[in-house]
Amino acid sequence: MGTAIVVAALLVSPVQQETDWNAVEVKAEKVAGNVYMLTGRGGNIGVSAGDDGVILVDDQYAPLTDKVKAAVASISDKPIRFLLNTHWHGDHTGGNENLGKGGVVIVAHENVRKRMSVEQFNESFGEKVPAAPKGALPIVTFTDAVTFHMNDDDVRCFHVAPAHTDGDTIVHFQKANVVHMGDTFFNGMYPFIDLSSGGSFEGMIAAADQVLGIVDASTRIIPGHGPVGDKAALAAYRDMLAKVRDRVKPLVAAGKSLEDVKTAKPTQDLDGKWGQGFMKPDVWLGIAYASLKGK
Repeated sequence: MGTAIVVAALLVSPVQQETDWNAVEVKAEKVAGNVYMLTGRGGNIGVSAGDDGVILVDDQYAPLTDKVKAAVASISDKPIRFLLNTHWHGDHTGGNENLGKGGVVIVAHENVRKRMSVEQFNESFGEKVPAAPKGALPIVTFTDAVTFHMNDDDVRCFHVAPAHTDGDTIVHFQKANVVHMGDTFFNGMYPFIDLSSGGSFEGMIAAADQVLGIVDASTRIIPGHGPVGDKAALAAYRDMLAKVRDRVKPLVAAGKSLEDVKTAKPTQDLDGKWGQGFMKPDVWLGIAYASLKGK
């Protein structure tokens, strides 16, 4: 989706009716080993391709399923066997029903299925998201971790404490030395934290710390949005989050209102680098304020 996306597009919203899907190009980029990243419109897709078949990590929007499948076919002539959703948002799960009808097994943390099963409401942006059809729901769920032993790799998928949402999964392609972080990592930009889905500012920092503990300088890291990164890029993102927390939290503790915090411009020196994506500084501050205040 790139940096020009609107926040509503992270969910399932009218932006889908406004998009010229025919104009969207789904491109494949080799990351490392047998792992690729697909970009188009929505969250970055991870692909593990090998003799045992294909594992997809996320699937963007329903109108793009044929293009996603074509991009996969350009990498591998093997079938897509498994789809892992990193969280429930529509730009990562919109193709679920289409792929499920084709026999792909959908896997996710149990909170992903729970949230997709009923209507959701995002307070930050006043967005209602209807329940997903039954065929779009994950049919295999886990609480802590699950590992796929495929394509000469051990693909470990583990849940982190509430960060972007309460159902986030990190995917570690251990032999390929690649990590897909879903929306716990927005490379080069302020992230969206879905507080209505149990997301947490402190949890985003904790998720970054957890991944930093398992990667090395050679690890390639696929973010939910933005270009492929590495340990240094993730560390810079983590440090930005910590700076925002350390500046906003004392203002919250002092009883400052959100307007007071915005007036203080605690992220002014960071906005030039991190505030040029879809999450603009004032909205970002509002989310940081609400989470750190415990609303």
